[in-house]
Amino acid sequence: MPENTPAQRVCRHCDGFPVVHITTGTTTQDGRRRTLAATCPACKGTGTRTTPAALARAGK
Repeated sequence: MPENTPAQRVCRHCDGFPVVHITTGTTTQDGRRRTLAATCPACKGTGTRTTPAALARAGK
């Protein structure tokens, strides 16, 4: 019988995709596209929640 593994807590803000690269629309001299890296400010690039959902602040 397989062992149960605990579910990983995925960040609700980035849905587990903490770093994305956005193209600027320009290219370099050798033809590659220029990109900017953007990290999730909530999890700071880890992809997992840092605070449990019950302790997260809700409201205004």
